[in-house]
Order: sequence, then structure tokens, then C-alpha cells
Amino acid sequence: MDELEKNMYYGATPVTLIKAKQLRERMTPAERILWEKLRNKQICGVRFRRQHPIEIFIVDFYCHAAKLVIEIDGGIHNKTKIYDAMRTKEIEKYDIFVLKYTNVEITSNLNKVISDIATIVKQRINTL
Repeated sequence: MDELEKNMYYGATPVTLIKAKQLRERMTPAERILWEKLRNKQICGVRFRRQHPIEIFIVDFYCHAAKLVIEIDGGIHNKTKIYDAMRTKEIEKYDIFVLKYTNVEITSNLNKVISDIATIVKQRINTL
């Protein structure tokens, strides 16, 4: 693993890397929909990674060039608000911006989601 890749994982352990790989094999329907729009540098020419380890966490999508995490929250997140807030705070300590959407937003308003992501990627790249 080269130095850039080590930096992108922010100290993730081999166990977390393995778990992330397993999660890539069983993405949710909303994750699959968004991944089709993020993959292959379709947004602003930047690369997104899916089910990406950051420290002890695995985020749904990560763009290292913009230091941007995108999370898609399903119904289970209604019960994990305190944990989610702590997790976001831990990720943000690396100057990573965390953007959250619900499954419903992905399935019902995908064009707006993509537009929002593109706007934030441009802003982040211009300020980093």
C-alpha cells in the first residue's frame, strides 16, 4: 500500500479494511443507485470510493480529493442518532466534510442529490 492510500484510511486497521470489502459486496439499494452516479469520476472528475474505511469507521462513500464523506441513512439511523453524531464528529477532526442523505432522498430526488454533491466537491477542492 503506497503512502497516499495509507493517508486515505486515517489509521484503519486490517480488520476494518476486510469488513469494508465485505460491505462493498452487499450494498443497499440506495447505495447502489448513488454509486452508479459517483463511480468512474462522473462528478467533477474526482474519484469516489465506496464503503471506505476511515479510522475505525466505514463510510458509505469517500472522495479524498475533496475530503468528502457521503452517508446514506436508512430507517435504522433513527435509533442511532447519538452514535451517528459522535461518529461524524470523529470523522470531521480530519477536516473531512460529512454529507448525509436518506434512502428516500436518493430514490426520489437523485438529480438534486447529485447537484448538491457536485457543488460541495467544487467548494471543497477550491478551499483545500
